[in-house]
Amino acid sequence: QVQLVESGGGLVQAGGSLRLSCAASGRTFSNMGWFRQAPGKEREFVAAIGWSDDSAYYADSVNGRFAISRDNAKNTVYLQMNSLKSEDTAVYYCAARVGPITTIGRRYDLWGQGTQVTVSS
Repeated sequence: QVQLVESGGGLVQAGGSLRLSCAASGRTFSNMGWFRQAPGKEREFVAAIGWSDDSAYYADSVNGRFAISRDNAKNTVYLQMNSLKSEDTAVYYCAARVGPITTIGRRYDLWGQGTQVTVSS
């Protein structure tokens, strides 16, 4: 069964850090991304990484605070989140794509179930 399973969400104080993990099973994807959706808002792009090279993209709102990385041997992608702010509170979703790296959510082929990140101020 092809699936993505996220973990690592939780409650953290503003200024703190969390690391999210996303394990892919069933196949290897070309590119992986993280998106988030806050209550009452649309889903937005956070970060994406190419599976075979070091290409990475970030939303302006997280650039310099978040870092996306991967472990090809474990078929897992990570999102290290530092200097967290209350506005980072959202459900974070991992997504996988066979095609070229992209920041556009509807172009991803598979989504995880999401993990809640709550930042208290």
